[in-house]
Amino acid sequence: MATTHDTAPETTDERKPFGPVAAVFLSAGIASVVLGLLTTLTEASATIKAKLELNAGVGALSGKTIGATLVFFVTWAILHNVYKGKDPEPKKIFMWTWILIAIGVVLTFPIFFQAFAPAE
Repeated sequence: MATTHDTAPETTDERKPFGPVAAVFLSAGIASVVLGLLTTLTEASATIKAKLELNAGVGALSGKTIGATLVFFVTWAILHNVYKGKDPEPKKIFMWTWILIAIGVVLTFPIFFQAFAPAE
């Protein structure tokens, strides 16, 4: 007769630090603000608009999105090193992430960025 051993796998109560996750969230918020700023600056300056036009078919949107994406990855790398092994309070990280995203969204609304367009 074969016997089976009912043993549960060992569980550890070791909680991983929240720092690396915080870095991703804050980087997303910062990139949102950068996208909003680039959107507003593109509307305000023909020079900036021309510099951000990396692809004629897409227009300045190509430079804005690539720029915001680069900012995301750079800030993620920096913040990951800053927060590595640390355990910041998630509530504060989420609050700041939502604030940054809200600012970025406001900066991308036409009613906002068109206020900076030169007079025609």
